[in-house]
This record gives sequence, C-alpha cells and structure tokens, in this order.
Amino acid sequence: MPGSKSAQKQARVAGKRRLRNKSTRSLCKTNTTKAQRLISSGELEPARQAVVAAISSLDKAAEKGIIHPNNAARRKSRLMKKLNKALSSAEVEQEAA
Repeated sequence: MPGSKSAQKQARVAGKRRLRNKSTRSLCKTNTTKAQRLISSGELEPARQAVVAAISSLDKAAEKGIIHPNNAARRKSRLMKKLNKALSSAEVEQEAA
C-alpha cells in the first residue's frame, strides 16, 4: 500500500485509467481476432471489412495513448500481411480454375 498522499492518489488514478482503458484494449483484441478468424476461414469480403474495423480500433487506441503507436502499427502490419496473402492466394486459385 502506498504511503504518501501523492502515491495514494496516483494509485487511485492508475486504477481508474486501467478500468477505462480495459474496454478499448479488449475491443482491439476482439476485432483483430475476428479479422484473423475470417481470413483463415477464407471469407475474404467479410474479412476485409473486419480488418478495416480492427485497424480503426487500433488507431483510436494509439491516438488515446492506450497502446503505443508502434504497437498499433505492428499489429496493423501483421493483419494486412495476412489479408494480402489470402487475397493473392485466392486470385491464384481463380486463375487456375
């Protein structure tokens, strides 16, 4: 338990911020997982929309300071890489057919 008054207040503030940020972090994680699941299942049009939603939520979290901007950029990059790979493999399959 913090001893000084200022340390006690900082603990209270940190707790409030943690609770407020938790929902945004959870939304980011949910949107990213949903997009990855759609990409892996091969549903590319819904996956594209889910990726847009995930990128938007990551950008908002980075803008608010909930996650680091480089963390958001890394997650967006990985998501787009998976989507583009799935789209290119779908095009190859269509050309072969």
